[in-house]
Amino acid sequence: MSDLRYREAVHEQPIDGFGTVRILPVDPSADAGMIHRWVSEERAVYWGMTGVSVAEVAGIYGHMGTLDSHHAFLVVKDAHAAALLQTYEPGADRVGECYPVQAGDIGVHLLIAPAGEEGARPGWTARLASAIISYALLGLDRRRIVVDPDVRNVKAIARFERLGFEQGPAVVLPEVNLPDVYLPEKHAQLAFLRREAAFPGSA
Repeated sequence: MSDLRYREAVHEQPIDGFGTVRILPVDPSADAGMIHRWVSEERAVYWGMTGVSVAEVAGIYGHMGTLDSHHAFLVVKDAHAAALLQTYEPGADRVGECYPVQAGDIGVHLLIAPAGEEGARPGWTARLASAIISYALLGLDRRRIVVDPDVRNVKAIARFERLGFEQGPAVVLPEVNLPDVYLPEKHAQLAFLRREAAFPGSA
């Protein structure tokens, strides 16, 4: 993996008492090994990439890099990779078949990196997520974030609730079977975060 300190960021945000969070576009060839380690862990089962090879990870994110509607990023804290972030246009995604998409919606998938030797990190995800929410709603000038965790992923659902997301309907995301993309059917719990709720007084 190339030195993250020298990669250009799409968003950079210092957070008091935490550090500086930067959001960098994924480099499929350079980052595939690290992403593969993350998605291969049992805790990442709901990410849906357990069992794929490093080459397949590189191919998946290489393909995503050709799309205008879906984007992948590393979230970096003080030069260390801390999360994998994907953003997407709900109207160009299968989730758009499951709820009434509004102008200004942005979809988000988030995978937090393993804790490592330091173990549990109270408040880590919330502070990291604050920069991601700022990027999605303010940096990209969107009105609402939509997330679609698996209904069985109670930890993720609870995490989004703590971050201020309002629970929406439980839905079934249809199977996608295309030459470049295969996604099995997914039972998901939708949740939404409006810009005015995250940033009161924002226009």
